[in-house]
Amino acid sequence: MRVSELEGRRVGLWGAGREAASVARALTRPAGLVVATDAPADAAARAAFPGAEFADGPGAWRALAGCDVVVRSPGISRYRDDVRALAAAGPVLTTATNLWFAEHGDELVIGVTGTKGKSTTAALVHRLVTAAGAHAELAGNIGRPLLDVLRPATAPDAWVVELSSYQLADLDRSPRVAVVVNLYREHLDWHGSEARYVADKLNLLAHGPRVAVLNGRDERLLARAPADVPRVLFGVPGGYDAPGDGTVVRDGAVVADLRATSLLGEHNALNAAAALTAAEAAGLRPADPQAALAGFVPLPHRLQAVARDGGVTFVDDSISTTPESGVAALRALAGGPVALIVGGQDRGQDYAPLAAAVAEHGAVRAAIGLPATGERALAAIGAAAPTRMAGDLDEAVAAARAALDGAGTVLLSPAAPSYGWFRDFEERGERFLAAALATGARPVGEAGGVPQRR
Repeated sequence: MRVSELEGRRVGLWGAGREAASVARALTRPAGLVVATDAPADAAARAAFPGAEFADGPGAWRALAGCDVVVRSPGISRYRDDVRALAAAGPVLTTATNLWFAEHGDELVIGVTGTKGKSTTAALVHRLVTAAGAHAELAGNIGRPLLDVLRPATAPDAWVVELSSYQLADLDRSPRVAVVVNLYREHLDWHGSEARYVADKLNLLAHGPRVAVLNGRDERLLARAPADVPRVLFGVPGGYDAPGDGTVVRDGAVVADLRATSLLGEHNALNAAAALTAAEAAGLRPADPQAALAGFVPLPHRLQAVARDGGVTFVDDSISTTPESGVAALRALAGGPVALIVGGQDRGQDYAPLAAAVAEHGAVRAAIGLPATGERALAAIGAAAPTRMAGDLDEAVAAARAALDGAGTVLLSPAAPSYGWFRDFEERGERFLAAALATGARPVGEAGGVPQRR
């Protein structure tokens, strides 16, 4: 179904967030527009949908059932009972992602997903293909809704699209180049089980991509990816690989040295390897990858140095919502004292890998726990580092700084989602910076030119 086919129909939007607003902007002459939410929409949300009818609570489902087409927002799980019931009630259910792919799916689309690293990888792919001389558009889960670029003024040579598991669950066509960075346990509350989460992620590969770019180190990914889809691996000898010294190599030769950039850690070198593989698979690899990557600006809240006071640096890794991402952050900051802030929404995380990384690091001066998973994380860390719980982020930042005794890194890498305490990981990162400044630190730009890091 194309957006043009919604003309003259009564359209329901299930959700009132950024993506739903992009659908409303893309519509031309619908017969009516209904915006349905679980809780009453506030004034700011209503302003994004001029002329729409709003419904919430039990009335929301009835209002949607009276629509011809309902566009489900990513935050609404397709596995909810009321979603299943609506599908049986008559309206056509679709998503903004599928509406966009109906228009542009036959073009050169490089789709990127993964539990962690997909935003950085997508941004790196865009950087590389642009350096190769292509006009490329970057959109999707990275913060630019796909329908906001439904009708670009200039047709791009390539699209780089970041896709979340929520967007992939009912995707009905695959991009030409499909990139899967990794698969970890995540989002079980939305998908219902780990097996379904993995299957929904791999739906990216289920509709005939020309090539799948896969992490050769992820055994589960390699075992579950469709065998009939041509694949190119990264992270393994013979492909673009990250040997652990901050470089990306191929056939023994250094292709890019990330130590000359603001990207920290082996995980980011692996992201760069994925991006180089994808660009090459698309026929758009730049002649000089080092020059292309040298000016890359890291994305916010991803191992980003945000404040400093003397010998103490405050690093915001609020995007960390899994223990695996916390492990990567600690390894990226090996070699100096760290005070770790961990904890957030409980999704049944296994903190044993994070505890092992704390012990491996050897210089974690304190681990400060936040509700609700902080107590479980600290129990797993045990004697590997001094531990204490904090009531909120302000208290945690102050305690972490004090534990460093004037030298080291205060690291916010929560290894858990932010929901229940913050709107999203971005707000959590902003609050972390505010708490750092409250201790007397200054923003990085005012603190001696410390580069942003990721």
